[in-house]
Amino acid sequence: MAAARASAPHRVVVLALDGVYPFEMTIPVRIFGTAVGPDGSPLYEVLTCSLDGGPVRTSADFSVTVPHAADVLATAGTVVIPPYACGPGAVRTRLTAPLADALASLRPGTRTVSICTASYVLAAAGLLDGRRATTHWNDADAFQRAFPRVTVDPGVLFVDDGDVLTAAGVAAGVDLCLHLVRRDHGSEAANRVARLCVVAPWREGGQAQFIERPVPPPAAASTSATRAWAMERLDRPLTLAELAAHARMSVRTFSRRFRAEAGATPGQWLTQQRVHHARRLLETTDLPVDAVANRAGFGTAASLRQHLTAALGVSPTAYRHTFRPAPHPEPAPMAGAAAPHPEPAPVAGAAAPQPEPAPVRTGSRSVGRAGA
Repeated sequence: MAAARASAPHRVVVLALDGVYPFEMTIPVRIFGTAVGPDGSPLYEVLTCSLDGGPVRTSADFSVTVPHAADVLATAGTVVIPPYACGPGAVRTRLTAPLADALASLRPGTRTVSICTASYVLAAAGLLDGRRATTHWNDADAFQRAFPRVTVDPGVLFVDDGDVLTAAGVAAGVDLCLHLVRRDHGSEAANRVARLCVVAPWREGGQAQFIERPVPPPAAASTSATRAWAMERLDRPLTLAELAAHARMSVRTFSRRFRAEAGATPGQWLTQQRVHHARRLLETTDLPVDAVANRAGFGTAASLRQHLTAALGVSPTAYRHTFRPAPHPEPAPMAGAAAPHPEPAPVAGAAAPQPEPAPVRTGSRSVGRAGA
């Protein structure tokens, strides 16, 4: 990129398709348009085009006028395709003729980027065959079924596969564009852009931390009552023998039926539910991490950190900072109002409150908990 910087800024062309989402459409111009060199000169030139050069209907209640048609794509060093809303009955696995022609006009070596579900465009064009890619987590399963030759990773914010890059849902487009600035011009340039745009230069974890994983409602399956019973006792060390006894089955039969119904072993399932419970506690309470670990059944903060990082890619503290807003300061007391009385000091010689005893392991081996 050094030679390109000396002659002209790197050209980025955003292809706005009918129904484009306005926020994602403007991410490239905001990120790349903010990037400047040490002398203040722009590092990128960002152009926006439509297939025919005419106004583009957005997913909101307005249209946008763009100054370029698709022929400008042939001049691009990087092409970014933001997501767009498809009408009822639209087929996302095939390209329209105008869109196919536009993509065929790209020069060899043009860097191609999709944001969110615009990954369907790259996949339908065959650009993702045999590659690793991502998309919005809510579309990941359908995307994988539609394009079995693509290796879909629903847990990351973006995938950089050299000349083809894919971003996960919505704001992950910011992460990917900052990554490209970092890749092209180094961390200092990317950090400067992040500060000016008031966004994090690098987010911990991936989109796995944003995925909703509700517990399915109990059905008439033979282990559903035991799963509901275990959900009320996640803070305790539950053994496989205890679970089987509650279901009134042998351990072998229970393990086989549990896996068939829940799609996981009892130990794996318990760990998943404990992670979900810990997430809820981190999001909705101010409990210390040690207390969250105990209530979720992990026993120690270290065990909770290990399991949460393995599942989501972030530590408990980082997860709480992301999903737990900072508390609002208490309003100042009104003039003349009585000051609150301080808590009385403990009486000398009084016994200090005793901590609750740790849960005791009984029976056969414990499953789904640290040290099991």
